[in-house]
Amino acid sequence: MFRPQSGYSGFSVDDVSTAMSFYRDVLGLETEVVVEGQMFRLRLPGGAAWVLVYGKPDHVPASFTVVNFVVDDVDVALDDLADLGLEPERFGGHSDARGVLRGRSVDRGPDIAWFTDPAGNVFSVQQP
Repeated sequence: MFRPQSGYSGFSVDDVSTAMSFYRDVLGLETEVVVEGQMFRLRLPGGAAWVLVYGKPDHVPASFTVVNFVVDDVDVALDDLADLGLEPERFGGHSDARGVLRGRSVDRGPDIAWFTDPAGNVFSVQQP
């Protein structure tokens, strides 16, 4: 039977230093250098989980959400991110004027908004 000892996720970026600065200095998340200038680990809030972020010369931004951040209030999170100069992406015209897909009010999942990091990868903030 398959019994891994641990696991982690990862995604690529075009510029490791810029990505590390964004996640650490803009979003305020804990980061740890793995190989200087080539990869770092990003600690996810609320636990011990890490995500490996690695440089890739031919990086193409992920067309899917690479990291989801759970928040108590999506509107407060949007205000906080706007103060940092970040505006939500609008995918498919289903989001409201603030850029939030409001799933909670219609029992169809979380309220969620998507953003992009400097490498073009998509991350979300969501209120369950």
